[in-house]
Amino acid sequence: MTVVPGLGAPRLASPDLLRSVFRRHAAGVAVITARGESGPVGFTATSLTSVSAEPPMLSFGVGTGASSWPAISVTEHVGVHLLGEHQEDLAATFARSGADRFGPATAWREGPEGVPLLDGVPAWMVCRVVTRVPAGDHRIVLAEVVLGDPSGPGRPLVYHQGRFNGLRD
Repeated sequence: MTVVPGLGAPRLASPDLLRSVFRRHAAGVAVITARGESGPVGFTATSLTSVSAEPPMLSFGVGTGASSWPAISVTEHVGVHLLGEHQEDLAATFARSGADRFGPATAWREGPEGVPLLDGVPAWMVCRVVTRVPAGDHRIVLAEVVLGDPSGPGRPLVYHQGRFNGLRD
């Protein structure tokens, strides 16, 4: 292995290396929702990416072992919600395994195409799933934006160093 001066000691690729590097990468926090066979499903995602303006498309990653994957693997539409810094608890709820994500503490309603829409988010979109691309133990979901609303309250929530944070001025 070549040592590059000023860059530290390189490590071989591993899941731990990838996690360690991406802890240093600040990312916006989103919640992805869908209608499942036995009710609404959802999960917290930091992998949301704008893909195309024409047509308007986005992508996100979801683990094939995630409790939401069975619904995401077959649904035609998803809800994408950008969370605000006032929604750290909501982000934690949707990130926690076994949590009652759509319980009394979560304000939501059924939106277009039956997609669960979360209340009080800075922005949301309903998207039509175009394809699911295999990527290791995840799938990359490409989805076309059908409609949305960017006018909700709050500044963005970000995830960095394993914690949810707000932006500093």
